[in-house]
Amino acid sequence: MAEAVMDSHSLVNATNESELQNEIITVEGGNEASTDQRSAESQQPDVDKNALLAVLQFLKKYNLQETEGILRKETKLLDDHLPTSSQSSSDVTSVLSSFKSEGDPDIYEDAYTVLKKLVESSLDTYKYELSMILYPVFVRMYLELVYNDHEIQAVGFMAKFGPEQEEYYQDDIQKLASVTKKDHMKRNELMDNFKSEQFTLRMSRDTYNYLKRQLQNRKNSLLHNIIQEHLYFDVYEGMARNKQQVDATAGAVLGEATRQANNTKVYYGLLKEPELPLPVDDEEESGEGEDKPKKKKPKKDPMLSKKARNDPNAPPNNRIPLPELRDADKLDKSNALREAKKGLKLGTEILPSVCFYTLLNSHLGVTCVEIAEDSSLLAAGFVDAAVRVWSITPNSLKAMKPASELEQTDKEADDVLYRMMDESNATNMRLLLGHNGPVYSTSFSPDRNLLLSCSEDGTIRLWSLLTWTNVVCYKGHCFPVWDVQFSPHGYYFASCGHDRTARLWATDSHQPLRVFAGHVCDVDCVQFHPNSNYIATGSSDRTVRLWDVSNGNCVRYMTGHKGRIYTLVFSNCGRFLASAGGDKKILVWDIATGHLVAELNNHSEALYSLCFSRDGTILASGGLDYCVKLWDFTKLSEELDLEDLNISHTPNVKTNTESYLLGSYRTKSTSVLSLHFTRRNLLLGTGMYQG
Repeated sequence: MAEAVMDSHSLVNATNESELQNEIITVEGGNEASTDQRSAESQQPDVDKNALLAVLQFLKKYNLQETEGILRKETKLLDDHLPTSSQSSSDVTSVLSSFKSEGDPDIYEDAYTVLKKLVESSLDTYKYELSMILYPVFVRMYLELVYNDHEIQAVGFMAKFGPEQEEYYQDDIQKLASVTKKDHMKRNELMDNFKSEQFTLRMSRDTYNYLKRQLQNRKNSLLHNIIQEHLYFDVYEGMARNKQQVDATAGAVLGEATRQANNTKVYYGLLKEPELPLPVDDEEESGEGEDKPKKKKPKKDPMLSKKARNDPNAPPNNRIPLPELRDADKLDKSNALREAKKGLKLGTEILPSVCFYTLLNSHLGVTCVEIAEDSSLLAAGFVDAAVRVWSITPNSLKAMKPASELEQTDKEADDVLYRMMDESNATNMRLLLGHNGPVYSTSFSPDRNLLLSCSEDGTIRLWSLLTWTNVVCYKGHCFPVWDVQFSPHGYYFASCGHDRTARLWATDSHQPLRVFAGHVCDVDCVQFHPNSNYIATGSSDRTVRLWDVSNGNCVRYMTGHKGRIYTLVFSNCGRFLASAGGDKKILVWDIATGHLVAELNNHSEALYSLCFSRDGTILASGGLDYCVKLWDFTKLSEELDLEDLNISHTPNVKTNTESYLLGSYRTKSTSVLSLHFTRRNLLLGTGMYQG
């Protein structure tokens, strides 16, 4: 990006007027009109005085002193004729919009044909990067034809060139084709995005210079103006990208991510774990009093101490305020370590067993499923606004005794928590009612005492799993809320929705702590980083973003998906992020650099669930194709050249899918809505039977 800006300043400061003709000027945050067009307009004898004043103000704003001086001499306008800044901004807008409204509508088809021939006749070295210009120019030309009431020409333009665009843009083009009149452009999401934002293209300097030369030779002012005003070129030094590299990062609504967007340092390491008591196996407790088995315990201490060491890539523990661990939390973590010791060590020869929970008589009725971290509870959201919670262990779901009975409970007893629960109302399923629309996501708190749910009604509800009642209703989103997730450390949770934002909340605050704005379409899914310092979001604008919880900034902006993104999951080490959705692909990102490192493509329908095994060796995926697939993530991570990722601006993307696929398990006719690995690496799946 920096190179592009420097190049544009050199063009602006050129003294030779012939060098200024038909040059592409790319400046982030503003677009400069071409000098030859301004000179031509100023030479017209019947030009409106307000238009001249606006152009002079525009030239003064961008410090184009030589051009401004020439125009002053020819028009004999002095400084006292210039309008105030408030007047000039509106005048400039009106002048530029009037320029857009002029011209023969038939020249748009000719100009686009010229651009197509330019791309097709270019060398293969430049062709693939140049071809990315065709779609944004096509959209812009079509919108200008519609805006200027050239309906017949617009429909013809769409019919001739629309089908030629890339397959992953066809859904957008179909929506665009329905806009045939100026009135249709109001409140059109795609039109608004193209009107307010620049389409970003990454391009090597050689390709960029080639494009400038070709446009200068053809002297097509319409093409020049559209490319200058509505495209932003992120120019980099080095060889031009090949077709695979270009396609890997293409597909987003507003083009590719700039390199500058991913320069911020990300603390992807894990937080230092607190010192926990060493878990003791049941077999060791039932020993015959010999000391030899107990001597094995110190051998495991180094393993635990390694986990407690500071990770150089981890954030400071006080970077964001986190809740202190209670005794019950420490005991639960200790039990988790004990379970992990008994867990199956997975690999290419040892694959996990899969246990699948099928929801019968619920076709199109279930919207989401969530399994608690300890695999004891299962929650599902339904179209009828209900939330149902099941126990998937022999333990029944009990409710707390009423206040009158709790007063009689011995608070000093060791089993006081057990005595607080009412055995008489134990059941295997609980029904939670309160939402006024379909429930789209649920999330258990780490201690499994609370449950979050979000709905089409725009609210997020917090439920107590001790009293089985709604305790808080959070209102902040203006439209349906698509996803909600608890932080791995509790207390915080994140949500996202149709209002194009993600929000950070705390359970004890009815207002959001952060609002993450930047996506240009619905934010469909959200996920916390394992260290709770970052939040990842996936959107219908086909981009993945990583947000810093501490300051609310977007620190990673990643493009490459060709459809909506429905699910996200971080690797156990915290460095990698996997995403999947409507394009049937799994993309793996290195969040240390923001690069796409792998594309796994073996599903035939949209994906709705991703999950890493507890040891991080296997990635499981599932979706609407009735299949659960297992991927060798250990092999994938070992084959990555991490040094090359840090240096290269276009690393090669791993696409040899078959070498990473370990197994595929098909259900009879049940879509896969959720996947979850237990602490012992048993894979649990859930979904609706659709037979």
